[in-house]
Formats: sequence, structure tokens, C-alpha cells
Amino acid sequence: MSDFKLKALPNDPSSARQTSVGGRVYDALRSAIVQLRLRPGHSLSEAEIAGQLGVSRQPVREAFIKLSEAGLVEIRPQRGTFVRLISKREVENAQFLREAIEVAIVRKAASQPLAPEHLRDLIEQQRIAATREDHSGFLRLDEQFHQAIAASVDCEDAWRVLDSLKAQMDRVRYLSLPEATPLEVIIDQHVAIVDAIADGSPAAAEEAMHAHLREILKSLPMLAERKTTFFAD
Repeated sequence: MSDFKLKALPNDPSSARQTSVGGRVYDALRSAIVQLRLRPGHSLSEAEIAGQLGVSRQPVREAFIKLSEAGLVEIRPQRGTFVRLISKREVENAQFLREAIEVAIVRKAASQPLAPEHLRDLIEQQRIAATREDHSGFLRLDEQFHQAIAASVDCEDAWRVLDSLKAQMDRVRYLSLPEATPLEVIIDQHVAIVDAIADGSPAAAEEAMHAHLREILKSLPMLAERKTTFFAD
């Protein structure tokens, strides 16, 4: 395993998501993998992670199985568990599915009389995060932005489907900032999406979302070439 250290899970249930210990272990590991704090190819020790998180080995074992099903780790019998390398093919497939769903969501949002002040506030927070070079904070706000659009038109179930699809995409997004994809470009794309929603223009909203979600396909070949040890293909 790498020298990365996980923080122990909080004991106060009010400070943690109301879910099982296994679910919280899964969330902690998924976040570390997606944000590349646990890098592709690194081995994962069940005992070591349990010790760092302050839990027994059983919830870690359960989390490994769920992470394997999500395509983030590979369990090799007699050899161990490893963070999976990024698959370009899986990223492209996930992008295709995400685009189909989110374009439908934003078209619905632009077809309804919505006040996008909350979305504009998230964009302003992204500007601040960009100024501070807080890339993790910037991407958290990006997540909130897309989720807020889905919530505004009662599409939370669709967002949950997206959330399960995009783990591979999210790893590439963390890799891409800010070198491959300038933060200003993402902000401008978000502004275009919100303007189209505010104008009640489904066609413009659809076009803006298409352009935004295809940004990752521009950076993917360059990242795969530069970060060869991170990619499987």
C-alpha cells in the first residue's frame, strides 16, 4: 500500500452520514481513489485500512467488494487488492451515458420556469476556489452544480444513477485540472448552461451541456499519454 493515510471515521454519528460502517468505509475509500490520493495500481491492505479507519476488517472487506463492483479496485486471489488502472474505454462509455442523461435533465430544467440563483451562487464559489487553486473544492462545487440542476426538476433518481456511473470519469477530471482543462473554461461553460436555463431555451441548454460534458474527451488522450502508469489501455 502507498504511504497515504486515511483518517479514522468520526465516532459522533451527527458528524457522519447516517449509514452503515461498511458504507462509510466505502465512501472514504471511494473518495480517496477518485481524488487520486490512492493512485491507480497501488495495493490495498485490508488490515492496514481497518487500522487507519478504526474499524474491524469486515466492513473493509465489504467495501472492497463494492469498490470492485464499481470498477475501482481489482481483487486478485492469492495476490491482494489493488486500485484499478483507469480504462479509457470505460471513461468514454461512462461519458456517453452521462451526456445522454444530463442533456435530458438540463433540457427539462430549461423548459420550466426556474430561478437559477442557487446555480449562479455555486459558480461564484467556484470562481473563489479557482482563485485559491483549490482543485478539490472546485470539483466538489462542480458536483453540487450538476446535482442541483437534477434536483431542481425532481430528477434525483437519475442523479443517483449518474453517480454510480462516473467514478472512472471523476478520476480523469481530477487528473485534468488545471493543466489539461483550465478552470476558467469550466466556469464559462457553467455560465452558458445557467444562462440557457434562465432564458428558458432548451435547445441552448442542451448545446451548452453537450459542449461541457465533452470537455473530458478532449483531455483524455493527452492525459493517457502523459500518465501512462495510471492507464490500463
